[in-house]
Amino acid sequence: MSSSESRLPSYLGLGSVLAVALCTLWLALAGHLDLYINPRYAVFTVVLAAVAVPAAVAGLVVVARGHGHDHDHDEHEHEHRRSGAVRRTRAVLGGAAALVTIGVTVAMLVLPPTTLSARTAQQRSVDSATLSNATGSEAAVSLLGSTSVDTSEYGVKDWAALIRQTTDTSSLVGKRVRLTGFVVPGSDGSFTLTRFVISCCAVDAQPVGLGVVTDGTVPDEGRWVRVTGALAANPDQSADARIVIRAASVQAIQQPEDPYEY
Repeated sequence: MSSSESRLPSYLGLGSVLAVALCTLWLALAGHLDLYINPRYAVFTVVLAAVAVPAAVAGLVVVARGHGHDHDHDEHEHEHRRSGAVRRTRAVLGGAAALVTIGVTVAMLVLPPTTLSARTAQQRSVDSATLSNATGSEAAVSLLGSTSVDTSEYGVKDWAALIRQTTDTSSLVGKRVRLTGFVVPGSDGSFTLTRFVISCCAVDAQPVGLGVVTDGTVPDEGRWVRVTGALAANPDQSADARIVIRAASVQAIQQPEDPYEY
């Protein structure tokens, strides 16, 4: 194996670290980092990326300088051990890896950041059995049997966790809600008002939602809406969800600046 071939993994590894670190810093400067990670980890992530940039550059310099000292020796010592076909294969694979790294970096810098979609929510199953783990909303249970709890700041996550954790949902019927989320279409004039909950980063994002029954037209899939109404018993007795929102109004809105809940 030639010296240049043996150092290829080092170049690719350090180059990938540098690319990811630069993209992270760019997202932070552009104010888009919270589309990918929980804000509580933002400072740690930015500091780590800031350290990784000079470290990766220094590593690349060291590898490049080392290449010059032993190039001739390695060439004569190992050239006969590898056939031309093997070397070409390694070169092609190394080039492909480099192109992927460059492509990801360019895409991160050029393409606009996007949020997780309604289709992703359907694929990950809205309100799966892991809902309570995703939300961690133990405080919401204090609402049961109490009229003194302020629910004005409750989001989709809080109400969804509360409904799931409650055995007697009759005390929730009639509670007024005003919630924002995107549309995952259902059937018979219903849809699920959905938000993604991020514990750490977008990879572990869990979709949570509340069923919405409306007498009007169901908005398009993925459309962001603000729903005003009251909690009611689900008219579909065969459905898993016992409580839905009986919508008084469904207003189309722009995607919020921070589309996730935490």
